[in-house]
Order: sequence, then structure tokens, then C-alpha cells
Amino acid sequence: MLNRAIAPDFQPINSLNLIHPEQVEYDNGLHAFIFQDPNLQLIKLELVFNNLFNQDEFPLRNTVMATMLREGTATLTSAEIAEQIDFYGAYLMPEYSMDYTSLTIYTMQKYVDKVLPIVSDILNNSIFPQHELDTVVRNNKQSLQISLQKNDFVARRLFYQQAFGPNRYGTVPTVEAYDSIDRTSLLGLFQQQTQPANCTLFVAGNVDAQVLKSIRYHLGETWSGAGQPSKNVKLDIKQVEGGILLEKREEALQSAIRMGNLTVNRTHPDFPAVQFVNTLLGGFFGSRLMRNIREDKGYTYSIGSNIVSLQHSGFFTLASEVGLDVTSATLVEIEKEFEILRQEKTTQDEIDLVRSYLQGVMLGSLESIYSHVDKFKAVYLSNMDLSYYNYYADVIANMTASQVQDIAIRYFDYDKLVRVVVGKME
Repeated sequence: MLNRAIAPDFQPINSLNLIHPEQVEYDNGLHAFIFQDPNLQLIKLELVFNNLFNQDEFPLRNTVMATMLREGTATLTSAEIAEQIDFYGAYLMPEYSMDYTSLTIYTMQKYVDKVLPIVSDILNNSIFPQHELDTVVRNNKQSLQISLQKNDFVARRLFYQQAFGPNRYGTVPTVEAYDSIDRTSLLGLFQQQTQPANCTLFVAGNVDAQVLKSIRYHLGETWSGAGQPSKNVKLDIKQVEGGILLEKREEALQSAIRMGNLTVNRTHPDFPAVQFVNTLLGGFFGSRLMRNIREDKGYTYSIGSNIVSLQHSGFFTLASEVGLDVTSATLVEIEKEFEILRQEKTTQDEIDLVRSYLQGVMLGSLESIYSHVDKFKAVYLSNMDLSYYNYYADVIANMTASQVQDIAIRYFDYDKLVRVVVGKME
């Protein structure tokens, strides 16, 4: 009988067993990756499109276009699409990110032949009805006006504007920008962007011959598209000067702090090491920032940092909300943690703690076939392959105090951070 009072033996993580998908290319230009698991009757299909931008870099148009994908076709109204999807117990969700737009479908295997015709209709015949567009614009304007009253939302907007400048990454939505959205431009963007040659399909579950046949017909044949989409011009993003930006709010009860700077993305060989040092600093509940500013000082309920990889850049970001009377003190403590990270060697116990945490997160993120898809998708969209994760695991397993300090000196300079405070400072 298992004795739960005795901890299991420690087992080092030597390698990662990642699932390699089957690749299928269709005559219409669609690329598909199939992840097989015969034991799962739930099928997940995710269509991922590269976001395309005109010269004016107006990402709000892409956001609204993604939102409108469920709002009606030449044959189905938005209500009919929702009713049919619900009838089959399926789930249809468009999502927008800085580089990609996706349309995700969850459905039981036995209903694939019923659900995919609806998806095909959306991809071929979306019409963006004016009354639905008016509703989407009105709702988003109201939501934006409410969000602009929240300090953390405003701090995040100001950070993106300051860190990236006037491009697709740094442009934030405004009420006036929503008013400039028109149906004609949405249709033009849809016809240019939502086509098979600009799409990668990821499929996971019990993908048998009948499912593959249905995918081939509805997504590989009846979806014709309009040829090769235009390519985005590579962004040339300049690192900005560090400094502090304060937006005073007399009625504020807390100050929102957001800081960070541009850094390397996943394609850079230092990226795993930068993630390691970020985790140590502020990337998990046992990080230095949490121990100091939450547990020791009691200035905040939560503080954390993150490294984000984008197609044309990467960025480091740190965020918290603190009491008005400790805003300046919090900034002092954050700066102190950056300096300690750069000036002092990290103890072996702390390195081992962070290493174990990151290795555990990696293993925990491979619990299902769907998480294997996410791992593959992350590297594929970065023009990399699954060997990256062996490299990542090797870097994490062999981090030393000297390497931590070297990465901190090169990538974690407090003086170079864009620092935004929305609220008050003493």
C-alpha cells in the first residue's frame, strides 16, 4: 500500500517526449498538422492566420474583423450560426493576437461532418452585416470607456505606446478609431487575410479517415481563397530610452505600475536563459519580487513579470498595483531587486528551485494531445522545430550562478526600462 507520508524518489528530467504531427498540404494552399489520439472523441481544429496590415498599421481593423467572423454569412445569420453550433454541442471561438488571428473549433468526432460545413460557410461567405458591425462597435466603445477608468488598463496601454511606438504593436484602440471602422474595409481585409494560403490548420483528437475526408472536402477543396496573400513588411522596432511616465489620477485608490522593455524573442539563443532569469526575478509565486514586495513589505497582493515572444520582437514586462502611499517605495524595491540580480551571485539553492519549477511547468504543459499542439504551434510559428524544446531543457538544466548574472547584466537593466505609473506618487 502506498505510504503517502514518504515523498517519492527524485527523478531528473533527461528528455522530453514530444509528439511529431503528420503534415498535410492541400491544393488550395492550406497547410495542416494532424495530432492523433485514438482515445479522444473530442476534436479540436484551430485555423491560424497571419495578420496582414496595410501601410497605415491599423490593427483595430484586424481585431474587429476577427470578432465579426461569427456574425453572419450570405446564408446564415449570427443567431443561426450560434444555434447550429450549440445544437451539436460544439464551440466556435475567434481570437486575435498581435501577430495572428485564429478560429478554434471544438466538436465531437461524430459531428465533424455537421460542424465543418458551417465553418466552411464562414470562411467563404462572411458578409459582415452592417447592423452586426454597428453592435460590435457600440459594445466595444462602451467596454473601452469603462476600461479607461481602470488604472491597470491605462498603464498597459501607455506601456505599449511607449515601448513600441506607432506601429501594430504599439497602437492602442480609441473611441475615434472604432468610429472609423467601415464594412467595406473589413470585407477587403477578410478577402485578403482569411484565405487558405495564409492559414495553418492544427487538428487534434481521434482524427480517423472519415474526419480527414471531411477536412479535405470542407477546408481543402470548397475553400478556394484568392491566391497568395501579400506579405507584411518586417517591422524595424527601435529600443526606446528608459524613463518614468506618471499619469496622475486624483481619485485613485491604488497606483498601477507597468514597466519593461524590448528584448529577444524565441528565435534568439539566449531566450531560454532570459526566461530562467525572469522566472527567478518575478515569474512565479516564489520569485524575488513576490517575496520582497508582497510577503516582506506587504505593498501589494500580486506582482509579477513575464517575457513575451512576438514575430518581430520580444518584450519584458512587469506589473503590479500598490497603495498610493507606497508607490515610490515599491519602485525603490523593484530597482533594488534588479541591482541585486546584477551585482550578486545567485545561490545554488535558488537556482535549483527555479530549475525544478520550470521543468515541472514544462512537463505539466504536456498533459494532453492539445497541449502538444500548443507546444508545436509556438515553435512552428517562429519558423523553428521541436528540437527547440530539447535545447530549452538543456539550457534550463545547466544554468549556473555566473550565467544568471551574465544574463541579468545584459538584459535586465532597470535604467533602460520604460516605467509607467497611473495613480499617484509621493
